[in-house]
Amino acid sequence: MKKSDWAGCRSVFITFGGIFDIDKKKEDVRVLETSTTAEAFWNDNEKAQEVLKKIKLLKTVVDKWEATARECDDTAELFSMASDENDEATLTELKTQADQCEKDITRLEFMHKLSGEDDACNAVLTIHSGAGGTESCDWCDMLFRMYCRWMERKGFGYSVLDSQPGEGAGLKSVTVEVTGDYAYGHLRAESGVHRLVRISPFDSNARRHTSFASVSSYPIFENVDDFEIDLNDIRIDTYRASGAGGQHVNKTDSAVRMTHIPTNIVVACQNERSQLKNRAVAMKVLKSRVKQFYKEEEEKKRQDKLAVKKKIEWGSQIRSYVLHPYNMVKDHRTDTETSNALGVLDGDLDMFIESYLLKCQ
Repeated sequence: MKKSDWAGCRSVFITFGGIFDIDKKKEDVRVLETSTTAEAFWNDNEKAQEVLKKIKLLKTVVDKWEATARECDDTAELFSMASDENDEATLTELKTQADQCEKDITRLEFMHKLSGEDDACNAVLTIHSGAGGTESCDWCDMLFRMYCRWMERKGFGYSVLDSQPGEGAGLKSVTVEVTGDYAYGHLRAESGVHRLVRISPFDSNARRHTSFASVSSYPIFENVDDFEIDLNDIRIDTYRASGAGGQHVNKTDSAVRMTHIPTNIVVACQNERSQLKNRAVAMKVLKSRVKQFYKEEEEKKRQDKLAVKKKIEWGSQIRSYVLHPYNMVKDHRTDTETSNALGVLDGDLDMFIESYLLKCQ
C-alpha cells in the first residue's frame, strides 16, 4: 500500500465520521449526563432509565469511532515511517493492522445501519410453522432453538410469552420477548420465510422433505402509555396456560390472549403466574404491535405502494437451510452463504444479519 492510499483511507474515514455526526453525539451525551444530576431526575424511575440507556448507546458509538480513529492514525503513522526507511518486516506486520482497521470501519458502518428510529428497542420475535404438518412444526422448534442460541451469544435476554405445541412434535408457533441493545435492529433482518431441506426424521422411508416457517419481529416501545387503544376494539380471551403437568398443572385461566379487531393483530402471554400480570404484558405488546402497524401503514402511503405478505410456501423464502444432499445456508436477498449449516443452526447468524443490513438497508 502506498502513502497516497493511506491518505485516501484516512480521508474516507474522516468523511465517514460525518455520517455519525460524532460532535453532535458528544454534545447530546454532555446534555443528558448533566440532566442526571438534577434533584428530580430519579422521581420518574422509568424515564431515568431511558435517559441512562440513551447515554450508554450514544457513548458506545462515540467510543468505538474514537478508538478506530486512533487505530487508523497510529497505523498510518507507522506505515509512513516504515515506508521512508524501507522496513519490509514492519510493512508486512502493518498489513495485519490495516486489515483490522478495515474490519473495524465495516463494523462502524454496520452500527450506522442500526441508527433507525426503533432499532434500539427491545423486540418481539414470533415464529410460525408453515405448510408441512409435523415437519414444519419441528422446523419451527429448530428455528426457536437457533435464535435462543444466537441471543445467548449476543448477551440478549429473552422470555417466552406464548407457545403452541405441535400435534406430533415441535411447535406450531412461539412468541419471544427479546431484551438488549439494538435487539430489534438486529432481528428485523430475520423477518420472512425460512426454508429447510433435509432427510426427514419422521419419514420411515428416509425421504427428503422441504419445510417452511415464517419469522416476524416487532419493536417493543418503551413508552406506550401515550398511545391509546379503544378498549371496545379489543377482544380479551383467557385460557389455561400450558404447563409441565402433574403437580405443576395450571388450575386457573391465567393465560391471556388479546385481539385488536380493526387490525386483526393477536398477542398472547402465559409466562406470568397471574392473569393480571399476563394481561399487563399482553397489553404492552399489543400497543407496540398496533403502533408499529400504523407507522408502517403511513410509510406505505408515503411510498405509494402496498405491502404483499408472502405465503409460507415455495418461492417466498428469504433464506434456505439445506442439510441434504449437501450442507449450505443461503440468504436469497444478499447471496450470502456458508457450508457450515450446523453452525448456523447453533446460533451463528451474525454474517447473515450484518450482510443484510449493510447491503439492503
